[in-house]
Amino acid sequence: MLNRRRFLTITSGLAGAALASQLPVARAFGTPAFANYPFSLGVASGDPLPDGVVLWTRLAPDPFTPDGGMPHYQFPVQWKVCNDEAMTEVVREGTALATPEYAHSVHVDVRGLRPDRWYYYQFRAGSELSPVGRTRTAPAPGTASGSLVFTMASCQNFPAGYFAAYRHMAERDLDLVVHLGDYIYEGPAQGSLGRGHLPAKGCQTLEDYRIRYAQYKSDADLQAAHAAAPWLVSLDDHEVQNNWTGTDTDESFLRRRAAALQAYYENQPVRLSSPPQGPDMVLYRRLTFGDLASFSVLDTRQYRSDQPCGGGIKPRCAEALDPAQTMTGPEQERWLLEGLDASTARWNLIAQQTIMAELDFLAGPGEEYQTDNWAGYVAARERILSFLHQRRPANPVVLSGDIHATFVNDLKLNFADPASPTIGTELICTSITSGKPDHLNDRIEAARGDNPHVKFYNGRQRGYVRCEVTAQELRSDLLFLDDVTDPDSAVRTQATYVVESGRPGAEQVA
Repeated sequence: MLNRRRFLTITSGLAGAALASQLPVARAFGTPAFANYPFSLGVASGDPLPDGVVLWTRLAPDPFTPDGGMPHYQFPVQWKVCNDEAMTEVVREGTALATPEYAHSVHVDVRGLRPDRWYYYQFRAGSELSPVGRTRTAPAPGTASGSLVFTMASCQNFPAGYFAAYRHMAERDLDLVVHLGDYIYEGPAQGSLGRGHLPAKGCQTLEDYRIRYAQYKSDADLQAAHAAAPWLVSLDDHEVQNNWTGTDTDESFLRRRAAALQAYYENQPVRLSSPPQGPDMVLYRRLTFGDLASFSVLDTRQYRSDQPCGGGIKPRCAEALDPAQTMTGPEQERWLLEGLDASTARWNLIAQQTIMAELDFLAGPGEEYQTDNWAGYVAARERILSFLHQRRPANPVVLSGDIHATFVNDLKLNFADPASPTIGTELICTSITSGKPDHLNDRIEAARGDNPHVKFYNGRQRGYVRCEVTAQELRSDLLFLDDVTDPDSAVRTQATYVVESGRPGAEQVA
């Protein structure tokens, strides 16, 4: 299987290189004509550094077609970064090529910016101007930073509701949006709101995934949130296929995975240095914000073992306790622990996908666990939590999504013992739109007494979590929409929890 994967990687790279060498650049530099507005999918920025940020756009005058309505040419796209929203005080500018092998997407890794500053950016293709986006650089290493405000988001199933949560995010003054996965859903669901998936058959090929991303990114509220602040993105399962793992090595699946990861790269503000190589793409990375916060972004799909015990929610089997069971793979686990050990940040934030705290779904005697999250990889979780207890990196907080519910959890050294030390906090954001079946909510609510480390739970509403980090505390507001099926829904803060620096565990303050 490794040979087959290597074959796909090599042939994919060679095909792309050969194609690029044969593509003509638009004949008149800067003067292409478009049948429709080419910036239909908006603009975005991401992965902020002290001296730079990634800028993204994609030319798509006819976005719901496989080629976006673009001819098979490379097109020059001019870009500029300014101090002002009127785009008159230019600090950096240049030209990038939008190429058909990457769906005429543009990734500009801008450098030479000043740390801890707001900037505005814009693209031009021919005579057409993109919307203006706003972005921010990170504070310089070792410098004191007053605060960092970010939101957590995940699981945005297009047919299941409207993206009103993003409209509210765009109206807030945010430094960063942290997206924890399931940016798209790959299936054929149509829903009942007139927001049925394109293509209706679901996603298998690169063309399918490109159309699906175009549908999601055509949403005005999502575009507004992207344009308002830089994003830090990761992926989970639905960007490829439900519940996939690194052990899925069938040739047809690897082709699908390669297509899905390429479409992901084409449509996200990630660095030029991280394009996929066939079915593989390096996505785990670390970003720091002065001496205040460090984000370790994990990839818990590409390297994970298969779900143990046959998957699903059931009593734990011996396979779930096997030390060889891994969510991250040994290399990424080592990278995580070494980075935490070396960190000098006041807050060490681990952005990843699935619930890390233990969650017993069975009320009363006996236990049942969901094996697609860390409960199916017990030894791997214990290695991380034991490390946090022994080495004590400052203020570890795990940021999670996936489960379509908001949780505030104490991370315990031993979840079976309520008196066991609390060594960190887990904040889980509910979904932007994706629903949670009532029967699962019923089970989790009935079993609250069996999970004393769970301090807050709401799986019946959609929304997001807003966090403000200072040297003294991490404050998290838990926000929920009144009605996800209403595009104009209000959002309300249901509760606020605070983690004080040096005191593991969150406490409700409002």
